[in-house]
Amino acid sequence: MLWSLIKIVVFVAIVAALTYGLGYLIESDGSGMAEARVVLGGVEYSLSPLKLALALIALIILTWLFFKVFGLIIAVLKFINGDETALSRYFDRNRERKGYQALSEGLMALASGEGRLAMAKATRAEKYLHKPELTDLVTAQAAEMTGDQKKAEEVYKRLLQNDQTRFVGVRGLMKQKLNAGDTDTALKLAERAFAIKPKHGEVQDTLLRLQAESADYEGARKTLAAKLKHGTLPRDVYRRRDAVLALSEAQAITDDEQSAQAAEAAIKANKASPDLIPAAAMAARGYIKQNRKRNAVRVLKSAWKAHPHPDLASAFAEIEPDETPAQRLKRFGTLTSLNADHRETKLLNAELNLAAEDFPAARRALGTLVEEDPDARVLAIMAAVERGEGASDNVVRGWLARALTAPRGPQWVCDNCNTIHAEWAPLCSNCGAFDTLSWKSPPQSEVVLPAGADMLPLLIGATEDPQTALEEVEEAPGMIEVTPVDEVEAAPEVPEAEPEIEDAETIAEAEKEAAK
Repeated sequence: MLWSLIKIVVFVAIVAALTYGLGYLIESDGSGMAEARVVLGGVEYSLSPLKLALALIALIILTWLFFKVFGLIIAVLKFINGDETALSRYFDRNRERKGYQALSEGLMALASGEGRLAMAKATRAEKYLHKPELTDLVTAQAAEMTGDQKKAEEVYKRLLQNDQTRFVGVRGLMKQKLNAGDTDTALKLAERAFAIKPKHGEVQDTLLRLQAESADYEGARKTLAAKLKHGTLPRDVYRRRDAVLALSEAQAITDDEQSAQAAEAAIKANKASPDLIPAAAMAARGYIKQNRKRNAVRVLKSAWKAHPHPDLASAFAEIEPDETPAQRLKRFGTLTSLNADHRETKLLNAELNLAAEDFPAARRALGTLVEEDPDARVLAIMAAVERGEGASDNVVRGWLARALTAPRGPQWVCDNCNTIHAEWAPLCSNCGAFDTLSWKSPPQSEVVLPAGADMLPLLIGATEDPQTALEEVEEAPGMIEVTPVDEVEAAPEVPEAEPEIEDAETIAEAEKEAAK
């Protein structure tokens, strides 16, 4: 408001000054006041103030005309010398200035998030410039910003007709198909975009992900090699991801006649990345089928040394499937001697001793895991140990009740979105990221019972002497506090038969898990 008022005041002042000056010149003409004398070619001219002002205006106009004519002459000379657009540029110079101004305003509006204003400025720029390769880019991005997908698709298709903007059009359509969930069409567009610009990092990543999702592992490995060739991927990362793709290709082979081919692919994947746990396990099983047990042992020991994992222990057990628990405990010593302080090694030793019915040794194998890092697996082992050592049912139920509310321990977790997976996969099922699954404890472990602590009295159950049962549970090492019996009575009524059935099933499940 204030700025508008200032502009009005300045405009009125200028008009008043011009009016006053013009009146002064008219009054001074022929009044005998001072005159200006100009000498040209020996001839003297006397000019009144009014004539002098008119002469200056005429001189300015003539100078402007001179430069215009001079520019036209230069344009004609350039046209004669072969510049076919020299004359058109000369006559359209003002239009170009307006067009580029509108284009720059459109870009500024696009950067500011004003999609509709950007589209309007792009349309105005196209009116003056007639350069769709420039204005369509702004229009397409502005249409996407405003949510007009139909308009954006129409513009992207127009961009396909120009060699300079074909890649932008293909990439834009690819992103639209991805957002719409049409991965088949997006894959074809990604392949086309990759053919136009194989060095483009985003297109490489998108194509690699789509090829992995569609199980085109051979094509994905070629794309991965292109990323290495063009310098967008370090060599060590390339070796790891190539091993992941080779393993995925081996896992995709379900035909028994091609099992040997799958085993060889897994072996190659393990050689490329020895710390890739699924590759090591699958390679070991491939060696076992070929009756090359020493190779299987070597592969599993190397992987266990890098990162102990239950799948590796399972594959190691398959080397000698008919051995007794005592023999297995002795043979596993070559594996458990590696990374002896790792929690997975301690758990494996505890489970082996449980199978051999050496319950004190199983308790010793757990070490401080019960106090420092308890999870459902650790607590289930402790329940089995207590059962094997003849502890009362209440003590065993206490451990099982605690296991119900404990974290589940390490799992396959996506580093990108923290999604938990039951089995390893090359792609995250949630975010689609490639090679992001790691064996670790999730940030927020799942709990079997959300209010498991409140269910402890029901799981432990009532006995003839409730106080004695409570004391037995509290004496167990690492036990959590149990709700007193007098407080249990305030809980909702539950039929007596149901807790007993639930307890029996829970104990049976724990014993089965311990036996495994």
